[in-house]
Amino acid sequence: MADPKSNGRKTDGTFAPGNALGGRTKGSRHKVTLAIEAMLEGDHEKLTRKAIDMALEGDGPALRLCLDRLAPPRKDAPISMELPAVKSAEDTVAASTAVLAAVSAGEITPDEAGRVMALLTAHRSIIEVGDLERRLAALEMKQ
Repeated sequence: MADPKSNGRKTDGTFAPGNALGGRTKGSRHKVTLAIEAMLEGDHEKLTRKAIDMALEGDGPALRLCLDRLAPPRKDAPISMELPAVKSAEDTVAASTAVLAAVSAGEITPDEAGRVMALLTAHRSIIEVGDLERRLAALEMKQ
């Protein structure tokens, strides 16, 4: 492969930082985007008004389009629930029991519970690794 200074690429084929050997300049837009903007020139407001009017008349897809722009669905939201302190691997059992109880009580959704359980699993793994390191260090000190 050619030297990055001569072809603008790193050895893995990606563009090198500060590549000045071509490529799209910052802020430039794709030709399809430019063509669509040219076609819609001056009609943005009319199209928006028409979509709103259709939504107000009960057109489901138009209503969904308008609402998605006004209030997009949340991708993630914080949840509030009581969990016992998790300081040992055994504590994760009590915490996961609390998560399951919150699901069964309707306090959190199963999807939210799955994400909390994943966090608990990761935390348990971290605790276990720390415990193993301490035990190994103690064994090494005895020798």
